[in-house]
Amino acid sequence: MTTAPQEADNPLLNITDLIDYAAVRPEHVMPAVKKLAGDLEKALARATAPETPATWDAVVAPLEEASLAFSRSWGAIGHLQSVVDTPALRDAFNEALPLATDLYLRISQDEALYKKYLEIERSCAFEALSPVRQRIIRREIRDFELSGAALPKEKRERVKAIGQELSQLSQKFSENLLDATNAFELLLPDESRLAGVPAETIALYRASAKAAGKSGLRLTLQFPSYLPAMKYCADRGIREALYYAFSTRAAEFDDGKYDNTPIIKRILELRREEAELLGFKNFGELSLATKMAKDPAEVLAFLRDLAKRSRPRALEDAGEVDDFAKKTLGIDEVEPWDRPYAAEKLREARYSYSDAEVKRYFTQNAVFAGLFRMVETLFGIEIEEKHASVWHPDVKYFEVKRAGKQIAAFYADLYAREGKRSGAWMDGERTRRRLSDGTLVTPVAYLVTNFAAPVEGKEATMTHDEVTTLFHEFGHTLHHILTAQEEAQVSGINGVEWDAVELPSQFLENFAWEHDVVKAISRHADSGEPLPDELFSKMIAAKNFEAGAFCVRQVEFALFDMLLHAEFNPKTGSVPALLDAVRKEVAVVFPPKWNRFPQSFAHIFAGGYAAGYYSYKWAEVLSADCFSAFEEEGVLNPQTGRRFLAEILERGSSRDAIENFVAFRGRKPELDALLRLSGIVEAPAKA
Repeated sequence: MTTAPQEADNPLLNITDLIDYAAVRPEHVMPAVKKLAGDLEKALARATAPETPATWDAVVAPLEEASLAFSRSWGAIGHLQSVVDTPALRDAFNEALPLATDLYLRISQDEALYKKYLEIERSCAFEALSPVRQRIIRREIRDFELSGAALPKEKRERVKAIGQELSQLSQKFSENLLDATNAFELLLPDESRLAGVPAETIALYRASAKAAGKSGLRLTLQFPSYLPAMKYCADRGIREALYYAFSTRAAEFDDGKYDNTPIIKRILELRREEAELLGFKNFGELSLATKMAKDPAEVLAFLRDLAKRSRPRALEDAGEVDDFAKKTLGIDEVEPWDRPYAAEKLREARYSYSDAEVKRYFTQNAVFAGLFRMVETLFGIEIEEKHASVWHPDVKYFEVKRAGKQIAAFYADLYAREGKRSGAWMDGERTRRRLSDGTLVTPVAYLVTNFAAPVEGKEATMTHDEVTTLFHEFGHTLHHILTAQEEAQVSGINGVEWDAVELPSQFLENFAWEHDVVKAISRHADSGEPLPDELFSKMIAAKNFEAGAFCVRQVEFALFDMLLHAEFNPKTGSVPALLDAVRKEVAVVFPPKWNRFPQSFAHIFAGGYAAGYYSYKWAEVLSADCFSAFEEEGVLNPQTGRRFLAEILERGSSRDAIENFVAFRGRKPELDALLRLSGIVEAPAKA
């Protein structure tokens, strides 16, 4: 049988190795989804047929192959919609979304397939399976039950309908936020109102105006444009205008064109209904059924304990900024749009350096080269840039090797642009696994950030915060691509408890503060010199500047998220009132009444962090404790690196995350390392 011409020409079908991203067009989306969905349907029918024996080889393996083929192409489509969104691609994605969602939901609820898995678990052959395969079977049974497969038909259908609607609502939330962000621009005829803003940011504003066909300078709400203005611009009017636009995105303002308010209410109602149908008291309990934390009460106690420990320091931080703003900057009434500016001025005064000065030392090529050398030393790998078909000219492609043999690859999409979702993230493009014929499929990942692109032909530079962000996302990337697992269900980040998945990313952040690493990743944009020791010492002294304020802000988000999904009733309660109550409990700084933070809280309404935002702080306890082993044994000690590789990165979800941690650290996690590294408590004096 020959492949139909339209199928042969579709880069989302018949993929032999890498996807030809440059060739993907919106018109390829629906045919690919229909074809691969049909293949998966056939595999499902074969797996669930009465005559099919309930074995791994007859049921699990062939269905997994078809599922991975569908998921890889669908994942690539979703990725493209996040990084190069166009009206045509968005329409194609939204046309295919119900089909893909319906397919996933039907498989997750398929009663016959659920029974096949139960038969496998109860069979004599089950004990002959490897421990990893036994774990996969048991986990799949759990997931079937959490998807409603064991419910009566009427309830099962309702859970499926809820899943469909939630998928569409989350997508619309994301679209509204992206469109609201892109809709704003502040045009200035010249730079007279931008006193204090670094020259390279001014150049970015000019380039943005030129790209938009405008004259003068153009400020937007994308982070490389927004954050420098908030930190450095002396003009309060500019800062206020930007803050207002940023804080009211996707809300009822501007005639509610992109309003996420009704979407939030509906999402919360549906999540609550879904949880109750599945036998849980609330969505918080449902979310935690697959995480390390036992129940919402444990999470709430953890967060409140963290708030109690960090709030005194946060109050000091806020008070110092207020005093400085009033006494030195002449700002009598310190508003939210003044805080980033005042805090930066205070830090410059106290530690005698500016972020803009430091940024000149972190040229992007030097940062990447130094980062690669560091992980090559720790984990025994080699990273080399290669050519591949990409979705945008700025995207780079890298191969990862060990002893000269390729073991993985990743794409790096670094720069902010319109049509690209804000933030930074990593996602798996392909998972490491062993095929039935013995072939080893190597993993591929996407590493995505929103840094400022080079302007005027000069090499891009990075703030140290951006360097830390890069290390964070590269930690996720390593977690996915350095796995040693050969079953896709436990390979890389697949199946890792959500409150442990941040461990490798937050762990790697710590290296961005180590002297030897900073020397290796820095090279001044003009002189080529590494960061001077004197400047590094100032950075270390200022490392935990406002650490308390940052900690309680994260606790505020996490507490709001968990209470929203564990105790809040969306039919009778008020989301703004709940957020106000959370702020009164833990916050030290309060935004204006018109601030609409929830409407842009994409992590929990358009991402995977619903009733899981606490994961950042939870995993930070694990990551800080892991890094303390490197402090004890040598920060760049290859032996310690290989142990971290073997016990955590290579393990995937082949065992529980807490087992991975204990195997590496030799004991259960302790909070002390986090409190010390984040400056909440003082480090003990060295003898």
